[in-house]
Amino acid sequence: MKPIPSRIYRSRLLLLVTLLLVVTASCSRKIVEKGKASYYGDSFDGKRTASGETFRQRGLTAAHKSLPFGTRVTVTNVANGKSVKVRINDRGPFVAGRIIDLSQKAASKIGMLNTGVANVEVKYKKKKGKK
Repeated sequence: MKPIPSRIYRSRLLLLVTLLLVVTASCSRKIVEKGKASYYGDSFDGKRTASGETFRQRGLTAAHKSLPFGTRVTVTNVANGKSVKVRINDRGPFVAGRIIDLSQKAASKIGMLNTGVANVEVKYKKKKGKK
């Protein structure tokens, strides 16, 4: 059996790596939601969330109406461009027009504590095949 010349080997390896990158990149799609965010009041600290966890204002968590628990999302305050990454561990918000409720720590990181409500973009990756 003849050895494969190195230039052919390199071109086949490059093709394989390129195909792997294309396949893995197409396995998820980025979703962006735009709307209003609010944050939890102090009375919720220490209470159970819908996921069964204990809510902590000092955590980087959030409530969303439909995303699976454990989903990590990036929330960006449209007014100032500040972003925070949070993990979904609760259901809500249950106020018309709002798309996410943040812990106070998360709200502080995007500069919305004084306003209470902010226009935000919520970005996350949705796995292929999931609704």
